[in-house]
Amino acid sequence: MNVPDDRRYTNDHEWARADDAGRVRVGITDYAQDALGDVVFVQLPEVGATVAAGGSLGEVESTKSVSDIYAPISGVVAEINAELVDAPQRLNDDPYGDGWICVIEAADAAALDGLLDAAAYSALIAD
Repeated sequence: MNVPDDRRYTNDHEWARADDAGRVRVGITDYAQDALGDVVFVQLPEVGATVAAGGSLGEVESTKSVSDIYAPISGVVAEINAELVDAPQRLNDDPYGDGWICVIEAADAAALDGLLDAAAYSALIAD
């Protein structure tokens, strides 16, 4: 499984990567997209929505199941990847690139430090 070391991870298989402006790009991991199977629909959050760490951001529907997407940090949704509406398979094809889900203006950027680093996430999915 691909686990880039330039981002943080949740126990629920989301990733988060901060930019220099304190905005945090969010997506699901390679492990998550593999477990889901072929993604056929993504319910995205609304721009301007306030989200709480651990709260639902939206849903991913695949040929196997429907799964919630959880916010890795608290903040306000600043941007969504609207291209997923017409091309949900991008979550399968490129979960760390074109398959990103949203950008959150972090309420506290330091909250990312509480998430798993690549080594800890790799150990989690190895079990």
